[in-house]
Amino acid sequence: MDHLHLQQRFDELRSVLLEWQNEKGYWEGELSSSALGVAVACAALHFYDWEANRQQIVDGMQWLARNANTDGGFGDTANSPSNISTSLLCYAAVTLCRDMFPESAILLKNISGYLESCGIDIRSGNAEKAILNHYGKDFTFSVPILTMCAFCGVLPGKNVENIPQLPFELSLFPRSFYRMLNLNVVSYAIPALVAVGIAIFKHKKKKNFLMKRIRQASIRKAMILLEKMMPESGGFLEAIPLTAFVSLCLIESGFRNSEVVKKGISFLQRTQRTDGGWPIDVDLSIWVSSLAVKALGNNLPSVLDQIQQKTLANHFVSVQNKEIHSFNGTLPGGWGWTNFSGSVPDGDDTPGVILALIKLSESNKTEYSTEIENACDWLCRLQNRDGGLPTFTKGWGKLPFDRSCSDLTGHAVLAVSKAIGYLDGQIPGKKITVYRKLVRNVVRYLNAHQKENGALLPLWFGNQQVAGHTNPVYGTARVITYLNDVIDSGRIPGELKNSISAIIEKGKSYLLSAQNDDGSWGGDRGIPGTMEETSLALAAIISTSEKQRIADGFDWLDRYYKTDGLKASPIGLYFASLWYYEKMYPLTAYMEAVSRALELSVSPE
Repeated sequence: MDHLHLQQRFDELRSVLLEWQNEKGYWEGELSSSALGVAVACAALHFYDWEANRQQIVDGMQWLARNANTDGGFGDTANSPSNISTSLLCYAAVTLCRDMFPESAILLKNISGYLESCGIDIRSGNAEKAILNHYGKDFTFSVPILTMCAFCGVLPGKNVENIPQLPFELSLFPRSFYRMLNLNVVSYAIPALVAVGIAIFKHKKKKNFLMKRIRQASIRKAMILLEKMMPESGGFLEAIPLTAFVSLCLIESGFRNSEVVKKGISFLQRTQRTDGGWPIDVDLSIWVSSLAVKALGNNLPSVLDQIQQKTLANHFVSVQNKEIHSFNGTLPGGWGWTNFSGSVPDGDDTPGVILALIKLSESNKTEYSTEIENACDWLCRLQNRDGGLPTFTKGWGKLPFDRSCSDLTGHAVLAVSKAIGYLDGQIPGKKITVYRKLVRNVVRYLNAHQKENGALLPLWFGNQQVAGHTNPVYGTARVITYLNDVIDSGRIPGELKNSISAIIEKGKSYLLSAQNDDGSWGGDRGIPGTMEETSLALAAIISTSEKQRIADGFDWLDRYYKTDGLKASPIGLYFASLWYYEKMYPLTAYMEAVSRALELSVSPE
């Protein structure tokens, strides 16, 4: 593609971007529907009132019947291979609702066949061992899965004896103690810890006398904690599976009439799609809106006029967290992934919005200085001792999804570096010194965590075909792009600039080695290419002298676009390895690659 064709492609993508923008001036995107979400939501609605919810349950069951894989099992998305977790939950839900729709018998037979091919015989009762072995020490997902299976009759007689007891009583300790306690769940799954823990306790026959007394006395206070954590929308984290697990466990524990259950069920009823499906989360509107701004780059003023930019910026500002957050106790200043009330401030959306606000207010650098300063302060408080940034809470490190990670850390250092220039002269010098300390510590972290081959691993994105389901191409591409922009900001001292440049060169070397022979990038070398991964890799290496390699990548994208359009791939990775795709990802990634090529006047030919 020459420069003219790149401009034409950008114009086409710009039209799509504007078409997908809502009437309020931001983007909502669209997450993939989830078989797991459908299964757990239908089970919760059935336990609550199967007669009143009959139509929604039937619609959900028929969605499952239409979306089963050819091997009889279910993956997390319609484009995902079958896995035992989702398939087992679907089997449990269909078992519970089998009398409500005629396809249940064949569906159960096919799912059972898939599970047997994976060594799981429902009748022999070996499902518990298989699921627990699959997730290891992380009980965030394994225990809720097995508990639902027990309540749906897949584990005979609601037998929970072999399911680990979640220590819900520990949730009553001050939040600052959580990271020192052995909760066996990730930091943001406290609602599941409480609800599933109470359910198991209520149904276990064998109980230690002392722990029985302690846990019995903790139930009322734990329920109060749940009520405090529940957002106005009724959806914990705006997540369908989490809210459904909490609801069904509380219903089966005798709390059907609690406010938590009533609001949770209302949330599930309200979020079902017209085709009967549910996504894993309502939307990622803040995240995809910040990606849209990033994708436009310096072309932003030619696409969004001043009024549109102001509208979008004001939307971001309106949903910035302005008080101590009820879910995880973090101080004001951060942003979560959506504008709905169940969103929780995190270490990826916050830098994304900082960068978007800076871009949207280039003509008036004082307009959002307070919001950007508060957000940078929030990121500084989030930074771990190792120099990296986690997602939600500082100091948690026992389970993978609570640890520092390279992609969030790289995003934060770019946001803070840009903010230093934006806020210079508006805030005290001592504050700038604090921000520069964050930058130094980030470089230390990235140096320590870059692999020998130059790769940097992400947290919230993976590739289903890569060993370990990680995605070194995504992680490396994002971090290298962030660091390129850090260097371009001109706010980095010489010694740090040298360290950052070394990380960039190693990362680019890895990305070039990971390019497939057809010009594309997948999650790693030899993995089939996707629009998302190829586009992000190109954005990272666009400034190199490897013109032919860049041309090969753009040619592959051109062929893919002409045959498959903006088809999304399941690279999003929810906690506990739950996959999803988002329709905005291929659009924003492709636009970013094209924008950067145009900005550098790079003709990839």
